Amino acid sequence: MSEFYLSQTITIITLIVTSIIFAGLGIYYSKGKTSISSYLAADRSIGRKSLTASLIASCFGVWILIGPSEAATWGGLGAVIGYALGQALPFLALITIGKRMRKIMPEGNSLTQFVLVRFGGAMFKLVLALSVFYMFIYLCAEVTAIAKIVNLISGFSLWKTSLLIIVSTLIYTLYGGLRASIFTDKIQFIIIFIFLIIAINQVFLADNNSFSAELIREKAATLISGKYFYGYTAGITFFIAVFATNLFDQGVWQRVYAAKSDKDLTIGFASAFFIILPFLLVLGFFGILAVTLGNAKDPSTVFFSLLLNPMTGYNSILTISILVLSLSLVISSIDTLINAISSLIIINGNKFLHLGTKALKTLSIYLIIILSFITFIIASKGFSVLFMFLFADLLCCAAVFPVFYGMFNKNISKKLGFYSVLFGLASGLLLFPDQTFSKSILVGNILPVIYFPNWISSALLFWSFILATFAPMVIVFLFNKKANVFVFNKIAQQVKEIK
Repeated sequence: MSEFYLSQTITIITLIVTSIIFAGLGIYYSKGKTSISSYLAADRSIGRKSLTASLIASCFGVWILIGPSEAATWGGLGAVIGYALGQALPFLALITIGKRMRKIMPEGNSLTQFVLVRFGGAMFKLVLALSVFYMFIYLCAEVTAIAKIVNLISGFSLWKTSLLIIVSTLIYTLYGGLRASIFTDKIQFIIIFIFLIIAINQVFLADNNSFSAELIREKAATLISGKYFYGYTAGITFFIAVFATNLFDQGVWQRVYAAKSDKDLTIGFASAFFIILPFLLVLGFFGILAVTLGNAKDPSTVFFSLLLNPMTGYNSILTISILVLSLSLVISSIDTLINAISSLIIINGNKFLHLGTKALKTLSIYLIIILSFITFIIASKGFSVLFMFLFADLLCCAAVFPVFYGMFNKNISKKLGFYSVLFGLASGLLLFPDQTFSKSILVGNILPVIYFPNWISSALLFWSFILATFAPMVIVFLFNKKANVFVFNKIAQQVKEIK
């Protein structure tokens, strides 16, 4: 038997056909609907069903086949629950936050517009930078992941997969914008939902994956133990990191404003929560299952090792189905990220350059192509982006409380908001671990590791996220003065004036 599951001929045909279908659908649906309003917010006309499908498809990147199960192999049940809640709960939070934004800034298109008016230029530049940085890292992670998956299945070169996926997604996304992305999301949602159910069912039915509660307790007792310290720290870390970054995702904010009404927003986002949560819990459980079966030598391929076991033979149709599922997952998230970054350039570009909207749209296309080329280089090398991902998460965590507390509280001043974020960043970065996860700027560099108790030095990532998230909260509560009163009902007019 070949060491690979599919021939490269079948693989390239599947890649090309799938990519062409999605590109063709996106271009066809976008004809005559390429206005700026359509490009940025789909003319604010998206109903609840389309909104639900789009949220799930864009949220479900190919990372869901890798991240939750990989985290579970060392973080156990705590990591599974934290990861799932961190990804799903923001959709419930955004019902309240989204309605608030639609009320005070009805003609808005992004969180950064609110930040500029509410907190001023310094905070605006900081939030804009961390939003773009996070989405760029996410883009690199998605393209790298699909390139590695295709390479695992067929031995197909990383650079060939990366190039094909990036080019095909750029073609329709830069042409049709959000409306094209949401339309293809609906098709991708159907494919993802059906194929994901089939794949999960196959894992549980496979003879080589037979297990029981007794076997799990015997082989992976630590991972399901309520006394496992790293389970708690992993769960809390993943929850904080994933929850915070989702609140700064421009792709999600575009869909907040694209909703036809507040009722559509409520039903669409709530439905996404109830669909996303169980899927991530099950996919995370596969990591514990893999450890139980001794099939977790490479944590990043746990899902595929359970599903496609060469020792028991394989089914070409199943393998092609998994490839199409992976492609649908990655394309649905990539088109969202490309459009989100492009929209931020169009919305905020005039704060830096004296250009009209059309010129900014053209500029965004060139900048996205440059970012895509950098993404192509990174993905072609197969680098691990986990460390960069965690760093981007940390930045979002430091800004999450001041920005969203300031959305409801009129007393927090612009300076206090900005300096609280800087304090959070400084606090978190002091303990943020290096790539060995054994020391940080403070622990092991400024001061020797032996000066710190084991519960700190062995959980640097956890404490860095705790400090980055909660230090700004302490600063705001200590120094907030009621004398600083912000008038929220002026935001709508101010956003109009600075467009």
